[in-house]
Amino acid sequence: MKKVLIDTNVALDILLKRTFYANSVAVFVLAEQKIITGYVSASSVTDIFYIACKDIGKEETWKAIRHLLHVFQPAAVTGDDVFKALDLEWSDFEDAVQFAVGESLLVDYIITRNVKDFSSCSIPVITPEQFIEIITP
Repeated sequence: MKKVLIDTNVALDILLKRTFYANSVAVFVLAEQKIITGYVSASSVTDIFYIACKDIGKEETWKAIRHLLHVFQPAAVTGDDVFKALDLEWSDFEDAVQFAVGESLLVDYIITRNVKDFSSCSIPVITPEQFIEIITP
């Protein structure tokens, strides 16, 4: 079974039904059906909550986050992950943390809409669309 870490933007696509909703929710469904094992970093959850609250309100955000975390397991961000991300010196620290968490989980893919931000990544980084093409026959 493939293990994936979804980036903040993919989770927000799902929760807020943004333009890229269809492909991102397809990844959600694969995790919900236990075809893949899905993770979201615990550090992303706070960002997701903050952004979603502005769009859909606190009550709906609580529900949405609970549902998201029922499907995508929250992945701990350790001190080692933070130090590794610092050592990487990527221009986007949040993406470096995502990579460090993905590496510690031994994920097969990081799924994001910002593939270019992970150009130095040793884990395959793909869009939801690319992942759907890979995983479905």
